[in-house]
Amino acid sequence: RLAAKGKEIGRRLLGEVATIVTPDTIPRWHRRLIAQKWSNGAGTGRPGVMREIAELCVRMAKENPTSGYRRIQGALKSLGRWVAHDTVKKALKDAGMEPAPNRSKTTTWSQFMRTHFANDKS
Repeated sequence: RLAAKGKEIGRRLLGEVATIVTPDTIPRWHRRLIAQKWSNGAGTGRPGVMREIAELCVRMAKENPTSGYRRIQGALKSLGRWVAHDTVKKALKDAGMEPAPNRSKTTTWSQFMRTHFANDKS
């Protein structure tokens, strides 16, 4: 209320009346009040990657170390999730995962065996 009244009074008169705060403080409060009123709180820029999509990307990359961004994108598409390959790239980068060529070089023998024999039904 003080900020709204201070805006009506004006800076010159505030200098004479305001004793608790400086004359610049009340207009600053008013600017913040107006900014909060018109701000939707959503922020600016593009929305972030949905958590579910990011988790799926990371899971697919861990289970299939040789799968690149586009292969993961295709697998997500077959699951009904339409995302760009750059979205997959960002999700893996945010999780600290390397691109497919580098990821496949760091696969341990136990990971290789687990991956290849987990799908073996014979």
